[in-house]
Amino acid sequence: MDLSLLRSSVTLALPVCLIACGGGTSAPAATTAPETEAALDQTRVTFEDATEGAGLDFTHVNGMSGEMYFNEMVGAGVALFDYDNDGDLDVYLVQGHILGPDVEQGDASFEPGLQGPLRDRLYRNDTETAPRGSMQLTDVTETSGIDARGYGMGVAAGDYDNDGWVDLYVLNYGPNQLWRNNGDGTFADVTARAGADDARWSVSGSFLDYDRDGWLDLYIGNYVNYSVANNVECFNNIRTYCGPDGFVPVPDRLFRNRGDGTFEDTTAASQIGREYGPALGVSTADLDGNGWIDIYVANDLSENRSWMNQGDGTFVNTAQFNGSAYNDVGDAEASMGVDAGDFDGDGDDDLFVSHLITQTNTLYVNDGNGLFEDRSTRTGLGPPSLAFTGFGTAWFDYDNDGWLDIFVANGAVDLIPRLVQAGDPYPLHQTNQLFRNLGDGRFTEVSSSSGSVFGLSEVSRGSAFGDIDNDGDVDIVLTNNNGPARLLLNAVGNQQHWVGLRLVDPATNRDMLGTRVAVIPVGGTPRWRRVRSDGSYASANDPRVLFGLGTNSEIEGVQAIWPDGTLETWTSVQTDQWITLSRGTGQ
Repeated sequence: MDLSLLRSSVTLALPVCLIACGGGTSAPAATTAPETEAALDQTRVTFEDATEGAGLDFTHVNGMSGEMYFNEMVGAGVALFDYDNDGDLDVYLVQGHILGPDVEQGDASFEPGLQGPLRDRLYRNDTETAPRGSMQLTDVTETSGIDARGYGMGVAAGDYDNDGWVDLYVLNYGPNQLWRNNGDGTFADVTARAGADDARWSVSGSFLDYDRDGWLDLYIGNYVNYSVANNVECFNNIRTYCGPDGFVPVPDRLFRNRGDGTFEDTTAASQIGREYGPALGVSTADLDGNGWIDIYVANDLSENRSWMNQGDGTFVNTAQFNGSAYNDVGDAEASMGVDAGDFDGDGDDDLFVSHLITQTNTLYVNDGNGLFEDRSTRTGLGPPSLAFTGFGTAWFDYDNDGWLDIFVANGAVDLIPRLVQAGDPYPLHQTNQLFRNLGDGRFTEVSSSSGSVFGLSEVSRGSAFGDIDNDGDVDIVLTNNNGPARLLLNAVGNQQHWVGLRLVDPATNRDMLGTRVAVIPVGGTPRWRRVRSDGSYASANDPRVLFGLGTNSEIEGVQAIWPDGTLETWTSVQTDQWITLSRGTGQ
């Protein structure tokens, strides 16, 4: 395909161009929202933009050609995972592709001004050897053997073969890829051999042990049956991107791990294939407290699915019954990002789902039995989200006060009329949001007082959460559609006490995804978290668990409920450090 002709047609066809605005080849620069500039000049910094200093030079390309192909505005995700087992988090970033009727999936198109061929990138964390006080991320894509050149959407991380090395599953618009970690710094594409492919449009995925046999299974969230060939024109006063309603949704997939390096498609046998919608987000947790991991799926403009694990290899969708299918007025919302976490400290996981502009983001509060109530307005999380379209999100304690806060990555999917009228070259950008948990069932937005990064107006999508510099607080790696990835370093969390835990099986050194773990403060009640890498949007998070302790410098102990229901307790855990707890070493 002649890319010079492509650029010419974009410039003539539409004032919005994501690859070649004004004849250039780089992505549009971030814009600072005028309404927040004055406030940001006089406030403390909560998150610092460490992208450039760390060497994170990734730019996402969505391949826009002026035809408004549906998949241009959807991706992409990011993974935080320790691929080389050196104790710190590395970064995997999902790339897009050039689009057009004569472009093949996997085409090695080169885009001048970017880092070579359009493909996913792996960055190794070399901070330990960097100058004191600085971060260093090194692009090791070439030596890693990863050659992912599809139109990327999302990524899931987990050690599927129990060899102690974290593997990756890349979800694409088109065939997916399972990258097995060889343990020597390289990866091998074992998709066909493992029987884990799905050629449909996949967005988010999750590794989970749904049958409690000690092997990680795989859930794939699929979107709609769309192709460049069946692209249609949609309008909202002006021509804009279509939504999922104009296309047929396709079933999600569930693959059971056989334990021999291969997967069995159990979509039908598990009942998962009976009901489906346009899936964008996936989060797994034991929502009803019966000891089996459930699967919650955020669907776009369709009812969400709450797949409750029956413990016999089957699932039942109870979302319409348990209150998590629709919001409190009975409407299906455009769900994108999702995460489960115990924000109110009552011992069960609640759900937070990010949504489209003019809809509120939704907080579903769990009563402990897997029944949910929409408390979005009452908690203060709903109204501030009305002007935004949310994607990546997570429950995380950014200030280490012991209460889970919320971050939301925002970016529109419909062209914003006021930005189009102003001649903006990228009329989809919005600012991101941070909400602080007040500890009394309410939240307050603290975006404008959390650093200049919250004044940047971009088209944010995936976000991964974890302590990338191992200093005792949760950082964020953020992706922008047709823009730069960003590393947001937490500058305040470790000013309070904390304890970081990695829960592993000593036989395999695998992170025990699905484990519920509690820290018991001195004289306090247990605070529960879970070991997981899923949630957010199209992204994979740090599987380690970090507890903020506030002013408490000591804890009474740690309790873990392993995926098979076994309970263990440790009573001599020291705070303000990262600790690995192996199964079988507690009481």
